[in-house]
Amino acid sequence: MVSSMRDADPREPCGFTLIELLVVLAIVSTLLLLVAPRYFQRVDVAQEAVLRDNLRTTRQVLDHFQADHGRFPESLQELVDKRYLRALPVDPLTGSADTWTFLPPPEGLEGTVYDLHSGSPDTAMDGTMYANW
Repeated sequence: MVSSMRDADPREPCGFTLIELLVVLAIVSTLLLLVAPRYFQRVDVAQEAVLRDNLRTTRQVLDHFQADHGRFPESLQELVDKRYLRALPVDPLTGSADTWTFLPPPEGLEGTVYDLHSGSPDTAMDGTMYANW
């Protein structure tokens, strides 16, 4: 009878030794220590880019709304209702569309939302406050 499986020789080692596993774990953890800071820095850079884009787009929409209606909107939801925006912009730093802070229009102009800023109390990578962008 011919066996399709070879009989294992009990003298041959099978598997990895503890030393080999520890060396592999040390190499993997060293690579993670090198890569992790760059990854988190890239996440911060991406969040700042999204915030800048959301602010720029929403401010343009506010100006278009004012040009069309002769007043500024009462809320961001009004921009969505009148189809100036598809959805409320999300503040990438807070992860919410409800944390924006609004500036009222100058004296003599109607409406409530003249400008908006991030509701995040954090500091940007350039040292400025996100709330001042």
